[in-house]
Amino acid sequence: MFKATPNPPDTTPNSKAFDKAADRALDFYLKPRPAEPEADPSQLFTVVKGIDTESLLANLSETLASANAMVSDLAFNLEGSRRHVALGIQQLIELSGLLANRALDNAEPR
Repeated sequence: MFKATPNPPDTTPNSKAFDKAADRALDFYLKPRPAEPEADPSQLFTVVKGIDTESLLANLSETLASANAMVSDLAFNLEGSRRHVALGIQQLIELSGLLANRALDNAEPR
């Protein structure tokens, strides 16, 4: 009976090619490349691209409501001109909340 392959088959791999492939595989799993930053690294906070306007306005409205509650609580512990400043800030937050809610009402849901 004739065999097309040598007996035993030649299993000596090309060591240089094998070493390169092994190094690439190990580097891929053990040394991942750092992700490139989306925004300017000097910015501490960013908003992810692609978020719809309705979600942005809803989060803005909730944030303003939280700020309003904090300033309201603070204003009742103050007296004199400091209290007037805190109540003025609260009024600006409330006005901003009304504007955000109106914009949210006008936004078309997706």
